Formats: sequence, structure tokens, C-alpha cells
Amino acid sequence: MAALLSSAGRLRALCPRLLPLLRPPAAAAARPPAPASRNIMYQIRFLTVAPQQEGSVKEEPISEIQTRRSWQFDWALNKLDNSVRKTGRIPKALLLKIFHEICKTGCPGSNQALLLLRSCGALLPEVSLPERTELAHMMWDKMKELGAVYDTSHYNALLKVYLQNEHKFSPMEFLARMEEANVQPNRVTYQRLIAAYCNEGDIEGASKILGFMKNKDLPITEAVFSSLVKGHARSGDMKSAENILSVMRMAGVEPGPDTYLSLLNVYAEKGDADSIKKTLEEVEKTEGYLMDRILMQVIFSLAKAGYPQYIEEIKKRIRFERELIPDTMNLCLTLITHGFEDISFRILKSLNHLSRDNMDQGSFFLQHCVNRDMPVNKLKQFCSELKEAKMHSAPLPFILRCALEANKSALAIDVMKMMKEEGLPLRPHYSWPLLVGFQKEKNLKGIFEVLKVMHELGVELDTETYTDYVFKNFADSETARAQLKENDCLFETVGLCVAEIRYEAAHGRLNSVLSLLSSPSTPRIDIRQFRNSLILGFKSSNDVHLWSKITELLYKDERYCLTPPGPTEAVGYFLYHLIDSMSDSEVQAKEERLRQYFHQLKKMNIVIPTTHYSGICRLLDSSQVPELIKDARLLSHKKTLSTDNIPESAKSDVSALEKKLEKRKAENQPITDVLKQLIHALCEEENMQKALEVKAKYEPDMVVGGYAALINLCCRHDNVEEAMNLKEKVFPKNSPVALDTGKYVALVEVLGKHGRLEDAINILTEMKEKDVPISDRTVASFFRILNAAAMRGEVETVNRLHETIVNLGLAETAVLHSPLITVHLEKDDMPAALEALINCYKKYGKILQLHNIYCRLIEKGDADLLQKVSDFISREYGDMMALYDLFFAFLQTGKYKEARKVVETPGLRAHSGRLQWFAKKCISSNQMETLEYLVELTQNLFECDRDEMYYCLLQLCENNGDWRKAEAVWTKIQEENVVPREKTLTLLADILEKNGQVVPFEVPKVRREDTRSLSASNVEERKIRMLCKKNKAKEAYSVFLKMQGKHEFHYRSYDTFIKALLTQNCLEEAIEVKHIAETHIKGFTLNSAASSLLIISQVRRDYLKDAMAVLKGMLDSGLLPTRPAVIALTQTLAEKGDLKNLQALKNMLEDITKSIGVSASLIANAIALAHTKNNDLDTAVEYLEPLLISGAQNPDQAVKNISYLVRKVSEEGLEPALEKFGVMAERLASQFGIYRPVTDLFLQYVSADRVDDARSLIQRCGALVEEKRTLVSFMARSTSKPGQAKKIETLLELIPEHLDMEIAYHYLMRCYELDGDVASVKAMYEKTKAKNIQLHELSLKSLAAFLKKVGEPVPFTEPPETFKFYMEKWRKRRLEAS
Repeated sequence: MAALLSSAGRLRALCPRLLPLLRPPAAAAARPPAPASRNIMYQIRFLTVAPQQEGSVKEEPISEIQTRRSWQFDWALNKLDNSVRKTGRIPKALLLKIFHEICKTGCPGSNQALLLLRSCGALLPEVSLPERTELAHMMWDKMKELGAVYDTSHYNALLKVYLQNEHKFSPMEFLARMEEANVQPNRVTYQRLIAAYCNEGDIEGASKILGFMKNKDLPITEAVFSSLVKGHARSGDMKSAENILSVMRMAGVEPGPDTYLSLLNVYAEKGDADSIKKTLEEVEKTEGYLMDRILMQVIFSLAKAGYPQYIEEIKKRIRFERELIPDTMNLCLTLITHGFEDISFRILKSLNHLSRDNMDQGSFFLQHCVNRDMPVNKLKQFCSELKEAKMHSAPLPFILRCALEANKSALAIDVMKMMKEEGLPLRPHYSWPLLVGFQKEKNLKGIFEVLKVMHELGVELDTETYTDYVFKNFADSETARAQLKENDCLFETVGLCVAEIRYEAAHGRLNSVLSLLSSPSTPRIDIRQFRNSLILGFKSSNDVHLWSKITELLYKDERYCLTPPGPTEAVGYFLYHLIDSMSDSEVQAKEERLRQYFHQLKKMNIVIPTTHYSGICRLLDSSQVPELIKDARLLSHKKTLSTDNIPESAKSDVSALEKKLEKRKAENQPITDVLKQLIHALCEEENMQKALEVKAKYEPDMVVGGYAALINLCCRHDNVEEAMNLKEKVFPKNSPVALDTGKYVALVEVLGKHGRLEDAINILTEMKEKDVPISDRTVASFFRILNAAAMRGEVETVNRLHETIVNLGLAETAVLHSPLITVHLEKDDMPAALEALINCYKKYGKILQLHNIYCRLIEKGDADLLQKVSDFISREYGDMMALYDLFFAFLQTGKYKEARKVVETPGLRAHSGRLQWFAKKCISSNQMETLEYLVELTQNLFECDRDEMYYCLLQLCENNGDWRKAEAVWTKIQEENVVPREKTLTLLADILEKNGQVVPFEVPKVRREDTRSLSASNVEERKIRMLCKKNKAKEAYSVFLKMQGKHEFHYRSYDTFIKALLTQNCLEEAIEVKHIAETHIKGFTLNSAASSLLIISQVRRDYLKDAMAVLKGMLDSGLLPTRPAVIALTQTLAEKGDLKNLQALKNMLEDITKSIGVSASLIANAIALAHTKNNDLDTAVEYLEPLLISGAQNPDQAVKNISYLVRKVSEEGLEPALEKFGVMAERLASQFGIYRPVTDLFLQYVSADRVDDARSLIQRCGALVEEKRTLVSFMARSTSKPGQAKKIETLLELIPEHLDMEIAYHYLMRCYELDGDVASVKAMYEKTKAKNIQLHELSLKSLAAFLKKVGEPVPFTEPPETFKFYMEKWRKRRLEAS
């Protein structure tokens, strides 16, 4: 066994860099806050809970409220769980948000309350200890007020929070309050009360609780012993504390990590470095290693105790690798919270060797320092050291952002001054949060100071700053200007002038606008900078004279038309947008004024382009003012783009049959039919002897069907000779007549069983030649034949039959390969079994019987073969999979200590699929002990779903009817602080109730109703779900229709069913099921996934109005649509030119585009495309161009590309449109330095194989090659499907000197691999060698896999790591390149 452990150790050494374990929260042992009378009184009130009276609580309707509550709980659990999985902590803001959301629903459920309470302890490292406890108290009171019912698990959670937060309280009083509330304590309660006494060094108090446990015959667990170690030490009796480990062993409890942690912590509190070192060395000798999380908690204890000089020695024992980053971050945050920022910074710098690929290392540290009000000089020191260590590229700007977000104005100003000193750029928007803060306080002095500071720092404030954050504090811009001047902060800039015009226009003061525009001091300003505000002004005013004068000024004053083609187009844009912004009723109300306005413009000789006039005419027509169109007769109609709409036998009596046959024979009548019936009847009776006699007697009258039945009968009776004789006589190989599949399979089976291997192979060959149909049942029969031969240990039979079946192509599934290994396992030939496993993988890409091989090797103690198989799995599937296989095998064979060592491998993380597989295996084979150890040993496994593990354990308890074991599981769930899901609570409640036991918690009502009966409805419902899983939704629909009026369908089953119907394009059926669900279940709504599929299906059928309605309903219900659904709807509306619905869609999605991953560029492109489809190119350009300029100048604006637009117009051959957008893109590049649009155009030319156009464009706008990220993304997308290599080849032809050759060749090679172009792949590899281009390891790994797949030799050493490893490296490489 020592050799096996050594083997496990060597394997463990292979994977120290797997992702981190989910650490239990660090034991909070900070300086206890001084007790205060307020806290004591609060605590007494907090623990006062009225006894629950049965029937005193009014039950709420089940279906809607309870279902909504359970879904909200799942939502909250997922939110918090994701946070813990990713970071090991929960942000306070997230916790409060979830708390408020849960409170909004009314009465919180038991699980929701438990979830929130458990989150108020060590999972909040950024929050001080008293604040955490206060948060828990606030939540307890509020939820109690809302009607939450608290049970033992809630009090236990509260105890855990008290311990983690070092909250001082009276354990006996706590116990008394529980009993007063009619809530019974359990083992977990007593354990935590003991811990509370021990934290204060009160051994006498702890002994009282131990007495209670003894009286109740409760077991003393490691948790109790660990607490006693601390208790004795804090009472000053270190000798007794050290002796606890011996007492544990005498009691049959082996000291675990928690015990050693308690001992190390008490040594740390006393500054006993020698004892810490000695204990660590002893543990390393006995256990092999101590988990890093324990060492980190020892560091925290040393810091708190005031012994920082010993921390370095402990730190040296921790291997700070990538998997430890979350734990290290949480340690740093905890240290900062407790005032040990210098120690925290030393810990942070231990990660500096990991920061080369991540220049943002330390951001969390800086943010927490800001939140904790760290002095500026300290912050500056940390920033300097982080930058010097190359751990953070821009620490000062990051601190500024944190200060602004936290509304720390003084700090923000100090940081900006430091940034100026260091020559870092300062932006106008840095002042916005400060101005907003002062604006809320109505603090004008503060606003003036910010303006002065920004001016002193050399920052010229822009228009948005003045418009949105300064002028709003004054009655009008004139007052604002006067106040600014009076307070010495009036700085004349273009931004200020534009802001004045915008502000006055937006507030309808057109006379001021005219005055400002007429003033000689007004600088040159493009009309586009204030056009929208001016439109608002025009709409709020009825003064036609002012309208006309302002329009004339804009038309004739060159200061306001800075971009080509000039005032005609600029004013045309303005007029079009003015009319477009008005509703139908507004246009009708202002009809007369608009008529006067048009006539005034005509008198002023103002002319607009025909395109704009056409657009205005369409708008006026749609507003039902046709008379007004003739008054706008300035220009003629334009040519239109051509657009085509693209549509879319009862058992016979043997004796009677014999008599009938003889009678017919005697009368010389035909006997064929009767003879066939008799043969079949004898076959049914399994009377082979009699059947063969009848065949011999009446052979001339036998028919094919009778012979076939006889062959099958002989096979069943192992009469192989007779079966083959009959077959060769009636169905020879050269005959066109064939047996049915079942008869052939029966022949193969009996021939194989009797060693007639060649005959069996001939039968298989005949099946192939005669094209006998092969069904799933046939494949299952082949497996049964092979497996039977394997169980007999017939190696040759298995190998040859398997080879024949596969080579003939009769069947090839993974299950067929398994007997190749089983046969060697049956013969106990482990080397041969392992060789067969490896051969199966090499030939068929399948790993089979691995668990059985591992178990057998461990039982035999064959360390060499165990190492060989582990190395093989590690090499092919990665170290983590190898570790799991070893872990499961140790569990299966009862080697639990060895299993523990494997699962505690640093960096091992939960693989839900593997864990579920083994848990279900234990359930099906009734292995309770093994399953219990699986659950226990995975407690600290990173990302392990503990609720799911305990659910599996409860399933086995239910199967065995073991309520006592189930009750013990409930205790474990509480002990581990697991928040159980409703299905777990329901299952546990059912087990207890069936056995007449009291359920110690609130049972979810919906799920109880759902799971109590196994009625016909459950059976039918299960059948429908199974059919949906098999993609047989139409068949499921038929079953569903038969159910109607007989049985009820459950809420979530409707979701699943509708989703399956939509997936298979059964829209009408899905809508019908939805209507039925809405009729039967009050408040029924589809979930996000099903609703999104419904939208996609409606879009495909061109039901766009219905799709819009579904989307609106989703958003009103708080559901988010999926990205594909939004994209499909957006693009189809664009194709239809439906501007109205596109605008409505844009408004609906305005705040959620980032949440659903939809680019604002897509919606902007779609609107521009819709204008194009409506033959209004100028409006499309006018709409899109300002958005692109704004997107380039303001990082917060997301409209940056036109890739979708140019692709669609190019694909549809709309050359005038493509040319128009091309001119716009080139104008943006030449005048504004915005190169993304012209790059999109260039890449579209490349995609469309318009090489000459692309070359010409690159000559005119050479700077587009600087859009490196866009070019790399284009190449990456080209590898998504075959046939795209030409695109990258064209890029290499046009701009070779501007591409990273390693990246370009990687993607080109991948394209060739997708095309299966072996010659090009090999040529490309030779080309890279000739040009001395070093291919990335991912390229080489992919190339090696491709060459091996096509049977070609690999001309280089294949990189040894997994694809996943190199994919991560490649991802970082791309980030650097972009």
C-alpha cells in the first residue's frame, strides 16, 4: 500500500497548478470589540422569538407565490454561490441587494433566511466584525417582521456568524432563548456553544455544554476537540491544550486539519514560533503536507497577536501559485480590514511572479484601501511599489476611479494632483462624480471648487460637463455664466459655448439661442453638436419667426457648417430630424405653423437636398397631413434603390392444427398455411423435437417463414448443427432471400457459444452483403454476444467478432468496445487489460472500463501498472481526470485514507459530472458507506455542490427507508453550513414523515405537493420529458393532448415541453401548450430560455409583432432575453425596414444590452440598414455618423463599428449604399482619425473577394492597419467554419508587414485543418520553417492532432500539455497582440 500512496503522491506532484480549492472562511479571531450595553440589549431583543403555534400562520396560495419564491431563492443562491465560487467571498452590496429583493416578495422562505444569515460572517472579509454582526441582526429582525419562521438551522447559522465575527454573547442565555422560542438545539448548536465558551477561555462553561451533550448521548466530534484546544490555551493551560490530540486518538477521533489549525492558532497567539515550526514539521511527517489555507490562517493569527516578525517563516511554506490567488486575496482583504495593511501588502507581493500576464494584479487591494480611508501618502507608496514591481500598469488612475465611485472627493482631487505630477492624462469626466455629489447636496461652492481644480490641473471641461453637471444648478445659462464669473471659474471654451446653446435650446429659450448664435464671439461650432437640443427648443416654441431666423443663421453662417458637403445638407438633416422627432398629433397640431415655416424658408432662399425632402414628405404623409407636403416643395424625389422582399396470434391449439393438417393432407387439399401455423405453434411451445419431426414429415410443403421460425427455435435450444443445416438449405449465402435481423443475430450468438467462430464471422459478413437492417436492438444484441464471450474468457472470440462487426460497419458504439477489456479482467490478466484499454483509445478514441481496472490494480497492489494507467490518463485527459479516477477507485476499494490524500491535492476542483456519476453508482449498488465517505471527503473541494452531494446521500436513505441516517445527514448539512435546495428539504421531509418522525424545518409546500404521489400524471409527465430529451417533441405533444382533462402538468414541465417544441420548430403546438399552461396555472410565465426560443420561432415565421409582444412581456416580468433572440429580432426588423419597431426595440433594450451581450453597434447598424431599405441613404448616414464619432471620443459610448451594415448591403448587392457608407467611413478616418468603420469596409471587401477594392482602400486609408484587434478578431472568426482560408490568404497578400505572422499563420493553419487540406497544412508548416516563424504551442498541438488523424507522420515533437493549457496561453497572447 505504501507503493500505492507513493504512486498517488507522484501523480499529485504532476498537478500542483490546478485551479484553487474553495477554502472555508478564515477563522475570525480579530480583536474583540468592547461590549456595550446597546449590543447586549439588541442581542436580547434579537433572540426573542415567539413560539410557533400550529395553524396560527395563514397559508398562502401555493402555485404562484411559492413557485415565485422558490425561483427567487434559486436566483439568490446562484448569485451568492457564483460569487463564492469565483472569489471565495461575497460583496456587501450584492448581499444587501439580494436581501432587499427577497424582502420585496413579502414573507421570506426558510431557505432564503438561512442563506442570508450564513452570508454575514467570514464571507464578508471587506466588512468589519461589528458591522457584520449588525448586518445579521438587521436581517434577522426584518425577516422576522415579514413573517419568517426560524428553526434550529437558523439559530445555528447565527451562532456560526457570532463565532466568525468574534461577537461576545452569553451561550447559556442563547440556549435559554432558543428553548423559550420552542426551538430545540441539536449537536451543531452545542458544538458552537462550546466554541463560544472556549473562545473566552471558559472551560467550565464548555464543560456544562459537554454535559448536555453527554446526557443526550450526542457524539463528541473533531469540532468539539478543536474548540477545547483553543479553550485550554486561552485559559492559560497550554499543556492540556496540547494533550487534547492524545485524548482525541484515545476516543477514536483522528486529529484533522481543523484540530491542527486550532493548535497552530493558539501558538501564534502566544508568539511561540518554535512550537509552530515543530507542529508543522510533525504534521508534514505524518500527513505529508498541510493545506495552504491553514497556513494562511496562521499568518492572520500572528498578525492579530502582534507577531509580524514570524510571518515570513510561515509565508515561505506557502507556494503562491495561480490556484491560490482567491485565498490570497481574501487573506489580504481581511488583514486590511483589521488594520494590517503593511502585512497584507507583503502577502500581495508574493504573487508578483504571476503578474506578467495580468497587469491588473492588486486592484482589489487598492480598492479596499480606498474604502478603508487609507491616508494618501500610504496609497501613493503602495501605488509606487506595485508599479515598480510591474504588478499594476496604472495604479493611480485605478485609485482615482475607486475614490470617485466611493464619493471621496478630497481623495479624488489629491489623486488627480498626483497623476498630474506624474504626467498622467486627466479627463473631463473625472469631475462628473464630484459634481453630482455636490449637486445632490446643493453645494454651489463645492461645484465652483471642482471647476477651479480641474482648470488648475489643465483639464478643459467639455460640453457634457457643463450641460449635465454645471448648468443644472442654475435657472439659466446667463445666471450660470454670471455666477461662474463671480467665483473666478468662468473659463471661455468651445465646450462652454456649445453647452450654453444646448441648455437654452433644450429649455425653449430660442431668443437666447438666436442671440448666442448671432454673437461674433461665438466660436466655430458644428451644428451636429447642438442639433438635438435645438429640435427640443423648436418643438416647445410656437414662434415661427424665431424658427426661421435661427434656421437662416445656420444656413448662411459658415461657422455652423464645418463639414462637407455644406449648409444645404446640414439644414436638410436638421429639418428631417425636426419632423421625425414629432409625433403624429404634434405634426397635426403645428400644421399651420409648419406651413408658415416652410414658406419663410422659401423666401430666405433656403434649399435642402432631394433626399431629405423625400424623407420629410414620407414623414408628413405618415402623420396624415398630406396638404403640408405641397408646402415643402423645395426639391424633387430621388431615385430609389431596388429592394426585393425575400419571403420565406393467439396461441394455436397444436392438437387441433395437427388434425386439421392430416385431414387436409388426406383430402389432397393445400396444407401450406396450416403447416406454417403448426410450426409457429410448436415454436411458441418451445417443442423443438416435435417441430423438427413435423418439418421432416411435411418438408415438401414447408415455406420460408416456417424454416426461419425453426432456425430461431434451434438457436434458442443450442442446436447449432440443425440451425446451420436449415440455414444453408433454405437461406444459402448466394441466395437473394435473407433472414430477418433477429435470426441472424441468434445464429451468431449460438455459433460463438459453441466455438464455431468462422461460421459466426461468415454470418456477420452475409448480414452486411444482404444489407440486413441494423437497429439499436441489434447493436445491444451484438454487445450481449461479445460480453458473454468475454465473461467466458474467450479472447480470440471477442477480438475477432468485434473486429468483424466494426470493420463491416455493422455497428460502432462505445459500448461495443468494452468487452475487449472485460475479457482480460475476467482472466485477471491486468497487463493485457491495460493494453486493451490503451488500444481502444488509440483506435476508437474511447476510454472504457477504467474504473474497474483502477479498482483491480489497487486490490492487487500493483503500483507499477497503477502508475502506468495514471500517466496515460493524465497525458490524454489531464491530471484532474486522472486524480478523480484514482480517488473513486480508492473509495470503491475502501482505501479511504488514501482517497483523502488524493482529493486534498492542491488545486483540484469539483467536476460535477464525475461526482454525480460515482454518487449514482453508489446509490444503484446500495453502497452507503462509500457514498458517505464521498460526501465527507469532498467537503473542501473547490466548487463542489454540497447540496447535491447530500441530496444523493438522502436518496440512498430513502431507498433503504433509513430515517435515522437521514436525520444524521440533516445534522451534517447544518454542521457544514450548507443551504439546502427545496428538493433536498422535500426529500428529507418525506423520509421523516413516512417513518413517523417530526420534520424540524419548514417544508416547501409546492415541492411537497409535486412529489407526494406517483400518480398517472407523474408517469405521463415523465414520459413527455423523456420524449423531449430524445428530440421527439411531436410525439410528446400527442401524449400531452391525451392527458388534457385527466391530469395536471407541473409548472417547470411546461417550460421544458414548450422549449422542446420550439427547438423542433413546432411553433403552433408550443403556443397551444403555452395557452393551456396559462389557463391551468395562475400567473404562468415562460422562463427566459423558452421565451427567447419563442421569439426566435416567431421571427422565423415572420410573426414580428408577436415577437415584440413576447419580448416586452419578458422585460416587464424581469426576465432577460438571450442574445440570439435579440439579434434575430433586430436583424429581421432591419431587413423589413421597420424603423418604428426598431426604435421601440432600442428603447426596450437600452439598459440591458451589456447584460445580454448585445452590442449597441448592432442596433445602430440595424436602424441604418432599415433607413437603407427604405431608400433613405442620407438619413442612414446622418443617423450613424454622429454615433460613430461619439463612440470613438467617449469610451462609454458603444457604437463603434459598421461591420453588420456593410456586410448586409454588400451581400444584397446594394452598391449605391455600400459606396455611400464607404464615403462616410473614409470621411471619419480622414477628418476624425476614426479607423474602425473603414477597417470594417476593408474586411468586407476581403470577405467578398473584392481584392482590388480592398487594395485601393488600403492605399487611401493606410492607417486602418492599426486596428490590430479588429484584424485578429476577423482572422479568429474565419476559423469558425470550413472554406474560409481565402480570407486570411488575402490579408497576408495585402498587408503582410502589418500582421503578427505567428497569429496569422496559426489561424490560416486552422482553416486548412478544418478544410481537411493535408497538402496545404504541410506546405504551410514548411513555409513557417523556411521563414523561421516560431509557431505557438497551440498551433503545433493542433497540427499534430490533425496529422495523426489523417495518418501522416508528425515532423516535430508534440507539445506535452493539454489543449486547454495551450488555449489559455493563446488567449493571453491574443490579448497582448491586441
